[in-house]
Amino acid sequence: MTTTTYYSYIDWPLGRLFLRGDGEFLTGLFMQQHKGGDPDASWQQSDAPFTAVREQLAEYFAGERQQFDVPLKFAGTSFQQRVWQELVRIPFGTTISYGQLAERVGKPTASRAVGQANGCNPISIIVPCHRVIGADGKLTGYGGGVDKKKWLLAWERSATVAAPRSLFEAAGLSHEDSTDRLMPSFVKK
Repeated sequence: MTTTTYYSYIDWPLGRLFLRGDGEFLTGLFMQQHKGGDPDASWQQSDAPFTAVREQLAEYFAGERQQFDVPLKFAGTSFQQRVWQELVRIPFGTTISYGQLAERVGKPTASRAVGQANGCNPISIIVPCHRVIGADGKLTGYGGGVDKKKWLLAWERSATVAAPRSLFEAAGLSHEDSTDRLMPSFVKK
């Protein structure tokens, strides 16, 4: 039995996100620069399978959601899957080092392997690989670009310090900017 792969796009203030799934599970969420963020010719474009993902991302970017509960399906080695499952446990607005993540998955000397697994995470933002930083506190590689990692971390920190607010306000944009040119089409009234 062949499973249909669906895909869709969602806009966010720093570009466009590519969503991939099988109609039941989200299997990919990629930023524009990510490897894997292009549809295969056999895939079907449809927004319908991603309704919950879109709603939860809108809540996240509005400062109203800190955890996601959409069904996910990981395709990777058992070690990668352990790392990705642990990423989901990193609290919103906080960071840990690759070494700390290695300890959490039971491989305290495997920070490089953890870094490689982190870099292969196919579900950005929802599986928050952006919350992992170098032992010295520096931002290291990120599939969507270090600038996006920096932005996501700053957004989460600002959302935890202040009352929930729009990410557009956090970016210094007016309400008109947010509704007219940046607000995802699924949120526009």
